Amino acid sequence: MYLTGFADEAAADIDGQIQATKELGWKNIESRKIGSGIIHDISDEDFDYVCGRLQDSGVSINCFGSTIANWGKRIDEPFDSSLAETRRAIPRMQRLGTKLVRIMSFAVLPDRSPDDQMEEERFRRVRELYKMFTDAGITPVHENCMNYGGMGWTYTLRLIENVPGLRLVFDTGNPVFTDDRTKPAPYPKQSAWEFYQHVKDYIEYVHIKDGIWDNENQKTLFTYPGDGDGDVRRIVKDLLAGGYDGGISIEPHIAAVFHEDSGQTEAGVKYANYVEYGRRMMKMIKDIKEEINS
Repeated sequence: MYLTGFADEAAADIDGQIQATKELGWKNIESRKIGSGIIHDISDEDFDYVCGRLQDSGVSINCFGSTIANWGKRIDEPFDSSLAETRRAIPRMQRLGTKLVRIMSFAVLPDRSPDDQMEEERFRRVRELYKMFTDAGITPVHENCMNYGGMGWTYTLRLIENVPGLRLVFDTGNPVFTDDRTKPAPYPKQSAWEFYQHVKDYIEYVHIKDGIWDNENQKTLFTYPGDGDGDVRRIVKDLLAGGYDGGISIEPHIAAVFHEDSGQTEAGVKYANYVEYGRRMMKMIKDIKEEINS
């Protein structure tokens, strides 16, 4: 088992991302945004610089946190952007030796019912993306986010059934703020534990987020791991007790609240929050392992 994280939540530039990773004693970054662009979209010149800095530091990119087929892409629009992102990502991943890429299953169509989501076209497209990556020796992992598979555990299982071999990255925090379309309207929010129990046999990788849904203000209050409703501790304990040996990637989303008169900067608070989140995650894992082994 290894720890990693979306280090763009610590710093915008690759040097700051590497610094936060090394401060935690980790060797991996799940790369999403570097500077002003996603890793598969930045210029060749910028990508060359990133490769050089990683090589010098001894830090690796274990996963591309891509935008491929994500909630920003509609299933009733052309497939071109996701195909282009995939074609750009593959050679960059091969150069870095990165074996995992996060993908999704396109945005939920808001004007349609959960069972009228053009699912056959979604399955066809995800199958094509899956083949492109696996033919290149890369494992695509589907995230339960704001997409077809994220509507509830039954939809994730439908996706797996129709895309043979597809594996998952399970995000503990997304159920906290996502409507559970497996239940009648008006939809309640999902249970992370319930979702996890149904899909755990297909989990290849884990994202750690946590939070509390503020129904009055219709927003999520993100918390440190274990302090919210994402069942983080329960899920991590079940994974480790079952012999899970994959990656655990932090995605804090903790707000960078700072006060100018304190001498802090927003960037400094963001960096400190990321490192603190990582330390708390390490402590949780250590405590859980001691419980399991006691």
